[in-house]
Amino acid sequence: MSDNVYDAIVIGGGPGGSSAATFLAKAGKHVLVLEKEVFPRFHIGESLLPYNQSIFAEMGVLPELQKNCAIKKYGAQFHIGNGSKSIALVFKNGKFTRQTEAFQVERATFDHILLKHTETSGAEVRQGWTVGNVTQTSDLVSIEAKDSTGKTHPFKTQYLIDASGRGNLTGNQEGLREFHPRLRKLAVFGHFSGVKLDPGTKGGDTVVVRLGNKWFWIIPLSPDKISVGCVMDKEEFINAKKPAPEIFSEIWQSSGVLRERMQDATLLSEIMTTTDFSYRNKRLTGDRLFRVGDAAGFMDPVFSSGIFIAMHSGKLAANTVVELLNGNPNRSRLLKQYEARVNRAMDFYWEMVEGFYTTSFMELFMHPREKWDIPSAVVGVLAGELEGGWKISWRMRLFFWMAKMQRILPIAPKLKFD
Repeated sequence: MSDNVYDAIVIGGGPGGSSAATFLAKAGKHVLVLEKEVFPRFHIGESLLPYNQSIFAEMGVLPELQKNCAIKKYGAQFHIGNGSKSIALVFKNGKFTRQTEAFQVERATFDHILLKHTETSGAEVRQGWTVGNVTQTSDLVSIEAKDSTGKTHPFKTQYLIDASGRGNLTGNQEGLREFHPRLRKLAVFGHFSGVKLDPGTKGGDTVVVRLGNKWFWIIPLSPDKISVGCVMDKEEFINAKKPAPEIFSEIWQSSGVLRERMQDATLLSEIMTTTDFSYRNKRLTGDRLFRVGDAAGFMDPVFSSGIFIAMHSGKLAANTVVELLNGNPNRSRLLKQYEARVNRAMDFYWEMVEGFYTTSFMELFMHPREKWDIPSAVVGVLAGELEGGWKISWRMRLFFWMAKMQRILPIAPKLKFD
């Protein structure tokens, strides 16, 4: 095979791209990863789900992560900012949850471990390369990429996996991205020491604090470094006409729950911002193209689903490409199956995120009732249980219906966010 012709090329070396490339390489395929950054590099999005663990194990990278990821996450806490209500979801208490612990990670280290493992698994990895034109035909995909010196190189591949993240390379080229009309958010965040965490195993929990139409996260990355951020409407941030650190400080000081946790905090980094617009692409595949992770869709990170969906879709894309390269003639069926499975995964979290910003959903969510094991279904989905079949799906459908009914005929006590 020519030096610049591959079985598969993966655009992007983040978790979705590295997982796809690792599974392809382990299947004996000639695969190239083109990553525009040079790792390690900073990235936001630091909380994982328990069902990442089985993917790590299949990739063969779990032992390395266990050595380098100090904080274990056994659940998540949700608080109303005025202190009126809180709940703690513990993964092991969910009747349908088979994986019960996750990692909290610094993405610079985590992503670098995954990409190095991809390379040792047999994939070719080129960092500092920027992909430009992508041309698809019925037989091959041709791309052009610039190396770190700016020189352009042509490549050809049987299949292309777009894991370009929110850069959304091929989705943007084809005009496929559709933004959620209401979830046009912005995140303001930083790393701190001295944030008050709970004792024992709860100290590794992700803590979510809901404040009206915005929310805060508290994610412990190490005993001395905690990620704290606020997701808010971008328009509200712009209209405040104040520096990001001032806005951030004013918001957390408005909440008794956050004041208690942040009163002894020391800022370790600058206060940063990033746009947080939820979107999905209208199509996730082409004849020889698969979109994974944020290049398939991005949603508000309140339920920490981003890395899991990226790696879940990366694995599905790789397995589908392997089948096609091994001679499966049913390309159309396999593409439809991939698209359906990834969309189904995103649908669950998409509906949860939409609900999180409504009062009726939060009233039901914050007052779980054990009847029909609905809380166990919710915990399962929040852990990453996407293959639970009917036993989870009917309970989730009922939960979403009950949240809508809460507006008309209250089932759960009312909440006040101020």
